[in-house]
Amino acid sequence: MDGILEKIMDEHAEHLLRLAYFYVKNRHSAEDIVQEVFIKFSQHGYEERGQLRAYLSRLTINKSKDYLKSWHYKKLILQEKIFPVKANIQRNTLIEAEERSYIGAAILKLPLTYREPIILYYYEEMKITDIAQVLGILENTVKTRLKRAREALKSQLKQEEWEVLGHE
Repeated sequence: MDGILEKIMDEHAEHLLRLAYFYVKNRHSAEDIVQEVFIKFSQHGYEERGQLRAYLSRLTINKSKDYLKSWHYKKLILQEKIFPVKANIQRNTLIEAEERSYIGAAILKLPLTYREPIILYYYEEMKITDIAQVLGILENTVKTRLKRAREALKSQLKQEEWEVLGHE
């Protein structure tokens, strides 16, 4: 089992780290979340009912949402507002490239309800039906959120023509 788990971690860790980062906007917290996901995955047996990537993504999304609701996170936000400190964080080159891009920065500014479908649709290349299933919402809700997120991104990106926003 250790060899299989190690292979799964090698294949999916980067993807899950990026996904968690889009939720929590903190590299260290994202790493902790991914670690918790793999611990939970190793402790509970995985029954082959679908794609492993979708299952791990769902676990990561749930853990990220739990973190955003936690007292620890709310306390950190309050401390940052009261005592602003510039943190010296070593960042993964993948995350740095994402942050530097205009679209990546604009996506991070979106509310969570709009950020989720955009990430799953464009970055994870999931279909609308799969997104609806992963998020536990209706397909029409996914379409509406994608549309509103695109509109918000268009206004944030100052009317520049982006190929990704012209889709659909």
